[in-house]
Amino acid sequence: MTKKGILGKKVGMTQVFTENGELVPVTVVDVTPNVVLQVKNNETDGYEAIQLGFDDKRSVLSNKPEEGHVKKANTTPKRFIREINDVDLGEYKVGDEVKADTFAAGDFVDVTGTTKGHGYQGNIKKDGQHRGPTTHGSRYHRRPGSLGVIINRVVKGMKLPGRMGNNTVTIQNLEVVKADTENNVLLIKGNVPGANKTLVTVRTAVSESRK
Repeated sequence: MTKKGILGKKVGMTQVFTENGELVPVTVVDVTPNVVLQVKNNETDGYEAIQLGFDDKRSVLSNKPEEGHVKKANTTPKRFIREINDVDLGEYKVGDEVKADTFAAGDFVDVTGTTKGHGYQGNIKKDGQHRGPTTHGSRYHRRPGSLGVIINRVVKGMKLPGRMGNNTVTIQNLEVVKADTENNVLLIKGNVPGANKTLVTVRTAVSESRK
């Protein structure tokens, strides 16, 4: 099964009613028409994919190689450029626009985004561990517990304080509730990773195609 994909910007969450009166929480994704900047094939690149550009930016913020690349597609420099692989190359040409009608209500998609960053955090907030006793004499209120039997090293994978969030995460099998072509938005059931106004990639669900 060939994949389809589009780049968008997370707007926020809201609620909509279905035809049978069910209230469904949805995430609004702004999918202003993407532009196909390049079509890659097995002969020249070793794999099949399309390169999409999303969100115009001022030409003063781009260099000459960028301007030359987008000029082939007869468009302006783009802030975000990503690839969608395993697509039907016959449906795409350089300069084509990919719009919200790429998906329809009832389709299942995988959404990839960057989670919110929370900086350097301890075990309790980062990994959900319990705190220690609060009585007098206890020295382990919010410290990490035992690191196990260690000899001059810490076992790989041990849960310790560190950076929390700011990871690339994919949530699979989310249902498209509505594809609004007039306003260039997708309404996707549930939550998608990332803060508002951040880039998300919407692709055809992989596990759904395997069924």
